[in-house]
Amino acid sequence: MPYDLHLKDPLTEQRLFRNRMLVALVGVAVLLGVLVARFYNLQVVNYNSYATQSDQNRIQVRPVPPTRGLIYDRNGTLLADNRPSYTLAVVRERVKDMDATLEFLGRLVQLDDSDVEKFRRRLQHRRPFEPVPLRFRLSEEEIARVSVNEFRLPGVSVEAELVRYYPLGDLFAHSVGYVGRINDRELQRFTAEDVRRYRGTESIGKVGLERSYEDMLLGEVGYENVETNARGRVLRVLERHNPKPGADLTLSLDAQLQKTASDALGDRRGAVVAIDVKTGGVLAFVSKPSFDPNLFVTGISFNDYRALSDSLDVPLFNRALQGQYPPGSTLKPMMGLGGLAEGVITPESTVNDPGFFMLPNDTRRYRDWKRWGHGKHVDLNQAITESCDVYFYDMASRWNIDAMHDIATRFGLGAKTGIDLPAERPGLFPSREWKRGARGLPWFPGDSLNAVLGQGFVLATPLQLAVMTATMANRGTHYKPQVVKAINGVELPPQVLHHVEAKPANWDAIFKGMESVINRGTGRKVGEGLDFQVAGKSGTAQVVGIAQGERYDSEALKERHRDHALFVAFAPADNPQIAVSVLVENGEHGGSVAGPVAREVFLDWMSRKHSETAQGKVKKEGAERG
Repeated sequence: MPYDLHLKDPLTEQRLFRNRMLVALVGVAVLLGVLVARFYNLQVVNYNSYATQSDQNRIQVRPVPPTRGLIYDRNGTLLADNRPSYTLAVVRERVKDMDATLEFLGRLVQLDDSDVEKFRRRLQHRRPFEPVPLRFRLSEEEIARVSVNEFRLPGVSVEAELVRYYPLGDLFAHSVGYVGRINDRELQRFTAEDVRRYRGTESIGKVGLERSYEDMLLGEVGYENVETNARGRVLRVLERHNPKPGADLTLSLDAQLQKTASDALGDRRGAVVAIDVKTGGVLAFVSKPSFDPNLFVTGISFNDYRALSDSLDVPLFNRALQGQYPPGSTLKPMMGLGGLAEGVITPESTVNDPGFFMLPNDTRRYRDWKRWGHGKHVDLNQAITESCDVYFYDMASRWNIDAMHDIATRFGLGAKTGIDLPAERPGLFPSREWKRGARGLPWFPGDSLNAVLGQGFVLATPLQLAVMTATMANRGTHYKPQVVKAINGVELPPQVLHHVEAKPANWDAIFKGMESVINRGTGRKVGEGLDFQVAGKSGTAQVVGIAQGERYDSEALKERHRDHALFVAFAPADNPQIAVSVLVENGEHGGSVAGPVAREVFLDWMSRKHSETAQGKVKKEGAERG
């Protein structure tokens, strides 16, 4: 059977190959066209968009927080510093499983529930790819654990930052204050500009000068463009705009005098305020008990805060600025000056003091602190020296409350002093209008008798009493109290608010009485051993009322129900330089308890001033001989 033979047809195969080649070339050309079109779309049409996305994956804009301004005392002692600290931070966009990451980190470092809760709140208020702090102040061991496990923790980093530190601890807690982490309430009050200014910063001034000078201390935030790898680690800095550091503050406060006043007050509750008579600068500002402000800087623990807030001694309460106490007899020199100016009394006016005073047509007896009285012919000098209540009762009964209110307000009572510290309370010096508005009652003659002795409705802060005493020492020049002396080395000028007018003879009469308080009156312990003259006045303020006819019995009262002890003074009496007010809660005796505290302040300040003056004279004489 013959085979069916097929011979090659070169022409047919060539035609078939050519057709296939054409189809392949067309296909390749179409694919190349699509590819070129795609490349054109990516590289030309959408270049800017994709370049930006690429840069966002590779380059991040990070805020550079400014260095917070430093705070010094008048002699250059550092009161508020910035120290390096290491913070555990997380970039949310780099973390695939946040819960698992937090759980793993909890095995490497100590994380409280509060740390995690605060971290989750911070996540809601941050920019994309911005590191969010999880734990502050890592130890070296914790840093090492995180570094060893770095490959397991994409998006997690340990970052160095400067945090606030207060070298002297509790000594300036109520004046310098402290910073703390920005909370939700503060964030809600932030404007768009605030959000920009605090970018990269976790802290804000909470109390004291840290709060009132926040805008100056903060500085201006900077920015830097950094290149990162796929894990978010910074490879290099491409561009940087440096931040502007905050302003440095120099205070009128003196660290040594502050410690002297604090030590003199001891463990007792109270306050001490010292003011430079010539400028109004605050030299010492003590409130005790106090607290360590460093506890608040990176977030205080629940146990620490509870211990402070639940304490019966309320260490967080600023007694010098916010404590409103009856000023007692410390007002008598000021009231005596007002009585002289109004012609109600003269330096020679006398009263008979049998131990009590009675208003006309009134059976009530307003008792003197001395039950048997101060004698039949008590004049102004004796009334101030021995703190005779009856003399001032008699003066108040013949005086107008409106005039009393006027002289008190001109010396700074019943209103905020304007000091450059936040949260000051105004105290109270009552008037007819105040009582009718607050109590719905008219003003009674007995109210005037209470007011002239700094009792009844009258309330004052230790700061106000120091301002009153400094105004007295200045013979009427009323300076605004100022804690900050200079900003970035530029001194702030003293501010005179007004002048209290009085005849020189009237000032002399009051000064003479205040000097007698120290020489032979209730403040004798203050002047012992001093080589300069002090002028002062003691005071005792009731905490609980005593029924008519009953005597004050210290032993029968609880310690916190006993009278407060107060003392105000200035020195030297012939050329005043420093005015001091002292309050000792439940100290009972102004002259013997509060007075010695003022004495230590005077002794420290005047001894150093005398030494500086002597050194200055030696240098001057040496320069002249040279």
